[in-house]
Amino acid sequence: MNQPAGPLQPDITRRKKAGPEDFLAKEDYVSRDFARLEQQRLWPRTWQMACREEEIPRVGDYVTYDVLDQSIIIVRVAPDPSAAYHNACQHRGRRPTKGCGHAARLYCRFHGWSWKRGGSIAHVVDRDNWDGSLKDEDIALPKVQVDSWGGWVFICMSEQTEPLLDFLAPIPEIFRNYPFAKMRYRWYKSNGIACNWETALEAFNEGYHVQTTHTQLLAVHDAEVLAHAEGRHGSYQLAPGRISLGDRSPRVATTKVDYRHNVRDFILMLEQDLKASIPPHMAALMDRLVDQLPEDASLQDVMMKYGQIGFEAAQERKFPFPMLTSEEITRAGADWHLFPNMVSCPRRTRCSPIARDPTAPTRNAVFSKSIRWSSILAVKRRRAANVRRRARP
Repeated sequence: MNQPAGPLQPDITRRKKAGPEDFLAKEDYVSRDFARLEQQRLWPRTWQMACREEEIPRVGDYVTYDVLDQSIIIVRVAPDPSAAYHNACQHRGRRPTKGCGHAARLYCRFHGWSWKRGGSIAHVVDRDNWDGSLKDEDIALPKVQVDSWGGWVFICMSEQTEPLLDFLAPIPEIFRNYPFAKMRYRWYKSNGIACNWETALEAFNEGYHVQTTHTQLLAVHDAEVLAHAEGRHGSYQLAPGRISLGDRSPRVATTKVDYRHNVRDFILMLEQDLKASIPPHMAALMDRLVDQLPEDASLQDVMMKYGQIGFEAAQERKFPFPMLTSEEITRAGADWHLFPNMVSCPRRTRCSPIARDPTAPTRNAVFSKSIRWSSILAVKRRRAANVRRRARP
């Protein structure tokens, strides 16, 4: 049952222009010293999104999460909880896993040591040669904190950190009635980018580029949004009194707008170009907006009809449908940055540095994972053969 989310709307009733105090020093993006400090003080000490629950649905499924010179194994150890470990053999440091896969035991392919899914040592080849000096507790895989929210799995390498829900605040409260855990990805794509990780992340986390990069949206999408700090996180909220989807950008010459066509065309564009944000069956139903509403229907009327179509389609297909208030929908905004490595808009993007030269200010590469979502389709997990590693039983 949905629960009231309490006071939601931030104070974004007035625009504030950027001033000198809002500029960031360029050294944050190019300084080797700053990069080293991030490696020492940021990534080992903070919660960060590592994968989705549906990537490890079965007991024994695992995903490898790499960030800089650290590698973490996230493995399903029981039907509900997961565990996370440093991905390093306790003998010579070789990494037992790479990519994703399924394992009865976590196995090192150098000397044949293996560990149970719970992290304890399972087998050491010729263990008697150590004459009893190897203690199980000394050669267990070192544990890493792991927790989940909304179907996303987060890890933190430090024991000295706050609980995940406290770290994510106020986001869990704002989205408490959104069924993120029931969502499934339709596809994802990984790219390496030769730049500082913040440069890549911030490119996805600002709306200023829409008027030039995504000009096709201007006729059917009002892209004006206002940046707002959400604790350590950030969001883009709709300008007061504005409805983004289906409206026309003020940058486009003013003409009479048929909101039925605008909303329909925007939804069709999302499905055709992104394969994201809406279930495919909704795209096939969008002509109903034109057929069942008068030509002079207001944008609010069209959006109400869009919600009705979605609800009826979900009922017919026996799909879950969240009953959200207008305040909750408005508060969701247009774009969120969950510090440090997750951006949420029509896609979910994970952006983390990977190590080539740890002292290089650009880190030489950024691993970006864009996940396109459908709240209704349950699709088969991607298991790429070139990254699948199965441990020996």
